[in-house]
Amino acid sequence: MSHTIRAKQKLLIRVRRIRGQFEAIERALEAEAGCEKVMHLIAAVKGATASLMAEVLEDHVRTHFVDAKRPSASAVASAAEELIDVVRTYVR
Repeated sequence: MSHTIRAKQKLLIRVRRIRGQFEAIERALEAEAGCEKVMHLIAAVKGATASLMAEVLEDHVRTHFVDAKRPSASAVASAAEELIDVVRTYVR
């Protein structure tokens, strides 16, 4: 079973909270709120998505590297490549 499936409900709750934060940005823009308020809302979304990424990333590392039951070298290499690709994409 995938580690994201084990934490499905917890992750979905976080995603729904982030969706609400995006909707707050949309409402603020529609209401022509001040720049400061909009920037605070954007910063909150950025922090929430970074936190979500960190949680999924941590679980990935623990599942595929730390807690893996005798993973083959190719499985570890594959998991490492996936992780590297995601991190590269994320930090762009």
